[in-house]
Amino acid sequence: MAIEQTLILIKPDGAKRRLTGLAIDRLDASGLQLVAAKVVRVTETLAKEHYKELSDKPFFPNLIRYIQGEFHAIPENRILALVYEGDDAIKRVRAIAGATNPEQADPGTIRGTFGRVTTQGQFENVIHASGNAGDAVREVKLWFTADEIVSGSLAKA
Repeated sequence: MAIEQTLILIKPDGAKRRLTGLAIDRLDASGLQLVAAKVVRVTETLAKEHYKELSDKPFFPNLIRYIQGEFHAIPENRILALVYEGDDAIKRVRAIAGATNPEQADPGTIRGTFGRVTTQGQFENVIHASGNAGDAVREVKLWFTADEIVSGSLAKA
């Protein structure tokens, strides 16, 4: 097993529906260590950089509007960003999160329990979780400085 860090974002639909605590409770129950947390104002630049690998997809403009809170009237485009750390953290958090499409997520996962697809076809899947090790490293560095991460093993990596 490898010690890893992974990024989790409580998305605007999760914040609007007051699911933040429930999502964190499930993540904490995993035994992983919470090593960073902050409320972040999601600028268009940050949103586009975060989702840059999806920039050629037809849903990209709506994805940017969604993460900025436009669909859920989130004040000042705020979301909660978290970093969890531990053995196989990426795989474990992805299992807790469930499939990206809430309709395909297993019952009992965060997305399977709380996610939904709107009548306009927009996924409301409550949280973002890094998909792989490369994404996790890039995303953690995008959302947090090394000094904001309280960790003995990977914070300065």
